[in-house]
Amino acid sequence: MLKSAIKVWRLIDDRIGASEFIGPLMKHIVPRDARWWYVFGSAALCCFIMQVITGIGLALAYVPSGGQAFESLKYITEEAPLGSVLRGMHFFGASAMVLIAVMHMAQVYLHATYKYPREMNWMSGVVLLLFTLAMGFTGQLLRWDANGIWSAVVGAEQAARAPVVGPLIAHFILGGENIGGATLTRFYVMHVFIFPAFIFAGVGLHMLLIMRHGISEMPKAGQPVKPATYKRDYEARLKKTGVPFWPNAMWRDAVFSLVVVIGIIVCAVVFGPPLLDKPPDPTTLNVNPAPDWYFLFYFAVLSMLPANLETWVILGGPLVVILVLLFLPLLSNKGERAPSRRPWALATVLFVGTSVVVLTIYGAKSPWSPNFAAQPLGEQVTATAGPGATAGARIFFDKGCIYCHEVDRDGGQRGPNLSRVGDRLTAEQLIIRINNGGHNMPAFAGRITRDELATLVVFLQSRRTNAGPPPAATGTVALTAPPPPSANAGRPHDDEPK
Repeated sequence: MLKSAIKVWRLIDDRIGASEFIGPLMKHIVPRDARWWYVFGSAALCCFIMQVITGIGLALAYVPSGGQAFESLKYITEEAPLGSVLRGMHFFGASAMVLIAVMHMAQVYLHATYKYPREMNWMSGVVLLLFTLAMGFTGQLLRWDANGIWSAVVGAEQAARAPVVGPLIAHFILGGENIGGATLTRFYVMHVFIFPAFIFAGVGLHMLLIMRHGISEMPKAGQPVKPATYKRDYEARLKKTGVPFWPNAMWRDAVFSLVVVIGIIVCAVVFGPPLLDKPPDPTTLNVNPAPDWYFLFYFAVLSMLPANLETWVILGGPLVVILVLLFLPLLSNKGERAPSRRPWALATVLFVGTSVVVLTIYGAKSPWSPNFAAQPLGEQVTATAGPGATAGARIFFDKGCIYCHEVDRDGGQRGPNLSRVGDRLTAEQLIIRINNGGHNMPAFAGRITRDELATLVVFLQSRRTNAGPPPAATGTVALTAPPPPSANAGRPHDDEPK
């Protein structure tokens, strides 16, 4: 059987000439010291291939329709064989691809591999990273839940701030004036067809440049890059100490890529896919979208900016970073490569890496970030307060209040803690604040029924230190009508519920 397979392969190879392309790729000479530092590029490519495979599997069951996308994802996650694992692999594969691509870029920068003659290698890598991040952004909307659609709205709103062309860019992103089925279709096409096509083309160009200029050797102090003599010196060193890529160097790439793949599968099985939020409802304002973890650092930066600087940073910050990365090799394409002779390069990597990690943690855990993973309050919270409070606790969750307000250690911390709000505020004060909203809390007047409001107030008033009576009311306030414009009580302060 083996002989038959070999004959078939030789027949095919004779017709298409595959070995004429694969052979040189596998046998090209690489520096002997190109070891474990050089495995990140292959691992990033392996992650991309895994994303393509798992993406095809998901696309077989996913319905890119505004009315069916969310339900199709529920079917994939809860009913389809291995659907949950497949979604998990796609999610963690995206995270691994971004992380490894960034690590690869940091290694290339630290070793100054972007210098002559590999300037285009670096620039094509930067473009590949941008498309990778674009894949992550468009993929978030395809979950078609409340968090996903509002993330797209926020992205379009930021793009709309650009002068002159901003509204056109926002219109292009949303596929119209508002988010809807056309937005989902547009993001699906970009995520499944356009961006992968650009990544395939970019990877092809990247590999072509690597074959043309060779793998860079490990940097050594006292061996600066001199464009006039570098290629001649590089070829001489390869003849003296070079080894074939296969099998001398490729086994390290294969081992590291296998470890990454196993890690992705383990995470998918143990942790599962990202939880689906509620079905999308663009009319629901009590949602504050949080991006996936690789955008959280940027989310944290924007949260700390003064309002008058926000537009400048949103428009100028990413542009400046992209231009600096793209044109870095044109600004410095010769000289020392060794990190010991470039201490500022090591300091830059450490500073940027530490800043991103700290900001990511801050973006995930800071009190201003809503806790979308908050679960409905347990029965023990309302067991002693009666059935009215239990029903109010359900409304507290359904309306999204729990994302920002903590009750007995459950919920978010963006707004004030409501565990003992019944000691501080009367029923009419609660009604005013719920109806009017204020600061970063939406007004619920017109979006909550009279009965829901009454039941919610019963629950909030049950949150007291003891079983004594709640604070006495000072008057009668309509349950659904906002107070007169002169009522300053309708504007909550930072120490009051929002």
